[in-house]
Amino acid sequence: MRDSPAQASIDDVDGRLLDELRRDARMPLSRLAGAVGVAASTVHARVTRLVASGVIRRFTIDVNPAALGYDTEALVSVRIRPGARAQLTAFAEQVADHPDVAQFFYLAGAEDFVIHYRGRTRHDLRDFVTDHLSTQPIVAATSTSLIFEHTRGPLSD
Repeated sequence: MRDSPAQASIDDVDGRLLDELRRDARMPLSRLAGAVGVAASTVHARVTRLVASGVIRRFTIDVNPAALGYDTEALVSVRIRPGARAQLTAFAEQVADHPDVAQFFYLAGAEDFVIHYRGRTRHDLRDFVTDHLSTQPIVAATSTSLIFEHTRGPLSD
């Protein structure tokens, strides 16, 4: 429910920089420059431009949820009742701010939202669906799919 930035113009060097940063966002500029084959000053200028233009939104880490005790992951699809569209933004903000919501997707199609839920137990998942979703008057239906394994693709953030 945010605006999309204007499409930025990137070349092959920018593409290689992004690939390297996806693998390791903490890579020092000198090592990044060597991997891409340009000067460190060029890398610094290009990364600064990619951040300023909105291509790079943030630098982050990939935490293993199981190592923190989060053993239950699910995708929860939510369909909103007809006539409740005026309440979408408030509902979306409330759900997206829940501490166990890893990702939140606003969709076109049969479902209105898909929530990537990450909790400690299956009971936490049940409570999330029943207490935070199903009890909301705006919600027409939910459908929950447990995630057995999650692998990130090359373009994931």
